[in-house]
Amino acid sequence: MKLRILGCSGGIGGNFRTTSMLLDNDVLIDAGTGVGDLSVAELCLIDHVFVTHSHLDHIACIPFMVDSVGFMRKKPLTIYAIEPTLEILRQHLFNWKIWPDFTQIPDARAPLMRYQAIKLGQAVELQGRKIRALPANHVVPAVGYQLDSGAASLVFSGDTTSNDALWEVVNRISNLRYLIIETAFSNEEKELALLSKHLCPSLLAQELLKLKATPEIYITHLKPGEVELTMQEISACVSGTSPLMLQNGQVFEF
Repeated sequence: MKLRILGCSGGIGGNFRTTSMLLDNDVLIDAGTGVGDLSVAELCLIDHVFVTHSHLDHIACIPFMVDSVGFMRKKPLTIYAIEPTLEILRQHLFNWKIWPDFTQIPDARAPLMRYQAIKLGQAVELQGRKIRALPANHVVPAVGYQLDSGAASLVFSGDTTSNDALWEVVNRISNLRYLIIETAFSNEEKELALLSKHLCPSLLAQELLKLKATPEIYITHLKPGEVELTMQEISACVSGTSPLMLQNGQVFEF
């Protein structure tokens, strides 16, 4: 398995791109603005999109991707998410008002896009790769994902705040090698983090105390303009490990 980070920021501007990760050449984990840097040829190869939740910074490029290359493909793009997330996409995005419903184009029997509901804890197997939905605690229905090659696993928390259920699952993953976890706000914005169900460095430190394994830890969803401050606060708050900042273009092989 090879995971390439297309976007890992909590915002845009300059070189910042929102959350999107390309697994091998055919699977997206979220589809934020980082997808826009892919070539048309690369977009055509993507068959599967696993969505953590419905917020725009994680789904922004799905409509453009289908519109741009859907007619060049021989099969529909499959969007995987828990049912409440799929229902939000149906009602509020692919609704003919914000964007066309590509599950009906060119017709319902041969659409450019299809939905596939998954359940929490369910593993989808794609050519030997297992992608499993993990618990997340956010202001909308949300999940994280475990990407399991068999030899090793990478866990992506998705957007979440304090979440005991996540660690109960993660601590049972025997081959955990990498953990990508969000920290969206600085400590000064802790109340906002709690209100919006994100993490700040002090909350992150409390969460990592629940982790029994020792994977490499990477921080995602940092806000532009607060990157250095938040990483400095993480260094000061977190003991026993040294989380690194996730970078656009970074590649994980496992």
